[in-house]
Amino acid sequence: MFVPNQKIDLPFLEEKGVTLYIKREDTIHPHISGNKYRKLKYNLLEAKQQNHTTLLTFGGAFSNHIAATACAGKETGFKTIGVIRGEELKDNWQGNPTLKLAHEHGMEFHFVSRSDYRKKNEKEFTEELESLFGRFYCLPEGGTNAQAVKGCEEILTEADAVFDFICSCVGTGGTIAGLINSAQGHQTVWGFPALKGDFLKEDIRKFARNENWNLISDYHFGGYAKVDASLIDFINTFKKETGIPLDPIYTGKMLFGIFDLIKKDTFKKGTQILAIHTGGLQGIQGMNLALKKRNLPLLDI
Repeated sequence: MFVPNQKIDLPFLEEKGVTLYIKREDTIHPHISGNKYRKLKYNLLEAKQQNHTTLLTFGGAFSNHIAATACAGKETGFKTIGVIRGEELKDNWQGNPTLKLAHEHGMEFHFVSRSDYRKKNEKEFTEELESLFGRFYCLPEGGTNAQAVKGCEEILTEADAVFDFICSCVGTGGTIAGLINSAQGHQTVWGFPALKGDFLKEDIRKFARNENWNLISDYHFGGYAKVDASLIDFINTFKKETGIPLDPIYTGKMLFGIFDLIKKDTFKKGTQILAIHTGGLQGIQGMNLALKKRNLPLLDI
């Protein structure tokens, strides 16, 4: 599968002597884009090999993983079930763009309280779900497992060996683990977490085989799904200048961080950076609903 690397031609990059490309994983599929395609690839093959007909997974109201699983399930003949965090959505999910998209692609929802959702990895909770839905292939929240990391190891190609730094946003750690495993010895992988806290390092180490990486934790904007006017302005300006849309939860924060670090002369002249666009664009509509309520500027669609 060919995924283009798009060069970012902006004056300040030339002034700093830094080359920046973006790997357009967001162009892989209209609904199963970026890292979600990679994470699902081998999980779907494994589910078929085990003769499963149903996929069950977990996520919040605006989860990229929920939307992608529903679309992938429909395309490959699986029934899909989404265990959704938050009982308050049970009677009004139709106004949620992500859940509406998932439903249109055949996903059945099971809404649970936040306290019950925290039990999602417990045996008793799994048994309860099996009693409700029968036998299923379980995909973890965010899709990260060994099969997902295997898929993400295929993001980098031989041609990408020219880059010095590989940058990725970080959610559950599967994508960056795959990049760490497939990066060349001279390359450094930098992850930009969307969440606060150091727990991600341990999650990544469960799957990463090398030590050529670091997390840059200064650009989460207060935590998962948190944004402000400066980030919105950056994303809208970036799209106008490059034609590349960014999601506000993951890729937008990563690019904001990369630009800031370049401006601060973190990278020496001649450095070549490859940033991975992990998709997630379906979440823009839902974010705009939240921004409208807060009287903040909206993201361009």
